[in-house]
Formats: sequence, structure tokens, C-alpha cells
Amino acid sequence: MNKLLKRDAEKSLAPNDRAPDFTLPDQDGRLWTLADLLAGQKAVVLFFYPADETYGCTKEACSFRDSHEVFTDAGARVVGISSDSVSSHARFAGKHRLPYTLLSDKAGKVRESFAVPRPLGFIEGRTTFVLDGQGIVRGVFNSLTQFDRHVHEALALVNDLK
Repeated sequence: MNKLLKRDAEKSLAPNDRAPDFTLPDQDGRLWTLADLLAGQKAVVLFFYPADETYGCTKEACSFRDSHEVFTDAGARVVGISSDSVSSHARFAGKHRLPYTLLSDKAGKVRESFAVPRPLGFIEGRTTFVLDGQGIVRGVFNSLTQFDRHVHEALALVNDLK
């Protein structure tokens, strides 16, 4: 196994771990903490993705958009996180009518604290975390190429948490 991938696998967040706290700006410049996102929610779905306006990321973001109402009806908040800027997120959200929050992790500190792997060492990974209302990780899904899988697996887990 590649040393980088092995190191990432050893420190990755797993079910029953407490999600690390953070503060990041959204597409409108508003600052959010993990506690803000969890407030009043049965679950929070955090999906880390490589970049706005790339094929796979757009497909994944739009899949979350198309299922957004089902997530909210189940008591879950959906949040996307990438290293793109606030202004890039604003354009991306507007162009694709994304009804959920996109957070800008320019420095990659939150991605690092969640131990999102970097396949091949340079591509930012695609990992989705389902947190319960107390911020405990209940599920982790990794796949750089199966864009829709994250949505379906996260939704199934959110429904199990109800």
C-alpha cells in the first residue's frame, strides 16, 4: 500500500469517533462552526469533494441537490466542503441551484482534521461523513469515482438514524 494512503487509513475518522470542531465560511461569507451545523438536526451529512465545476464534483453536488428535500425531511442538513474560495462556491451554488451550504476550506485544515485521504498523493479525496445530532460519526463513504454512491449511502444511513 502506498505510504501516504496507509498513513491516511490509519488516522481516518471512523464510526463512533467524535467529529472535530471547525469554523469555515460559506458561499455567502457567513462563518459556520460544527455546532452551528448540528443545531436542531438529527444528522449532518458533510461531503468533502475535490473542486467546484469539475465533472464528478458537479455530478455529486447535483445528486445531493436532487435529494436535498428527502434529506431535510429526514432531519438532516447537507453541507459540501472543498478548498475552493467563497466566490467560487457562490458561482457554483448559483449556477447549479444548490440549496445547501458550501464551506470553503482554503487552507485544507478541516479536510486534514477529518483525515480525508488524497488518492495518488495530490488529488483531494471525495469522502462523505454522516454525523448524528451530537457530532458522532455514524458512517464514512470514500469513492473518488462513484459520485452518486455517496448520496445513496448517506441517505440510507440518515434514514436508519431516524
